[in-house]
Amino acid sequence: MIPATPGEIFEAAAGKYAEREFLHVPVEACRGYSAHALSLRYAEARTRVEAIAARLRTAGYGPGHRIVVALAAEAPATTIVHCAGAIREKPIDETSIADLAALANLHLAAALSLVQGNLPAMKQAHFGRIVLISSREVLGLAKRTAYSSTKAGMLGLARTWALELAPYGVTVNVVAPGPIAETEMFEEIIPPDSSKMSAAARQIPAGRFGTPADVARAVMFFADPKASFITGQTLFVCGGTSIGSIVF
Repeated sequence: MIPATPGEIFEAAAGKYAEREFLHVPVEACRGYSAHALSLRYAEARTRVEAIAARLRTAGYGPGHRIVVALAAEAPATTIVHCAGAIREKPIDETSIADLAALANLHLAAALSLVQGNLPAMKQAHFGRIVLISSREVLGLAKRTAYSSTKAGMLGLARTWALELAPYGVTVNVVAPGPIAETEMFEEIIPPDSSKMSAAARQIPAGRFGTPADVARAVMFFADPKASFITGQTLFVCGGTSIGSIVF
């Protein structure tokens, strides 16, 4: 299962799943949590999942926790990759409580709903993989009050859930990307044709921006069924910026 804003990192991760004979199935889930998608092992699941989602919406399941849990009850998953994000770049004096609440809902509440909905299936299988996509910006970056704080909260979720779920064969880890080019979110900050591109790249120890494929490889490392002894960890995919600093 990959809940995601439709975007490049999601597409790269879903592509890696497809290489392992998974199918990614876009599902309109809820405005509060943005768009979601399911990755399921069998191709025939696509029609079934879309029909379930449509039926739930017709039955009056509105945005939020209820539709996510109801969908999981009929199409449960044992691998969840929470890949959703919004920045809301603002200085401190312009950041509102509404900004903080909106990103807490997207980054934290959505993850909780997805895990709660699918946890019975994981416990029954005595297997589960949960990967949360956070950000290098948990270490700090100007004008990211709502984004950095709620993405940092994901590290707390992962470490807590790792302790609780280890006895059930479920691992919980975090991938924290740094500056990833070729994505809509990045281009909102630095347009591709901006003179800032080359200057920003020079600040990165690796000498280049990351790509969605870089992040997808880290996700698949944690999601691998063989990665059963790695839990509660955060992997920065950032070209070295987590041990230095960066300013856009």
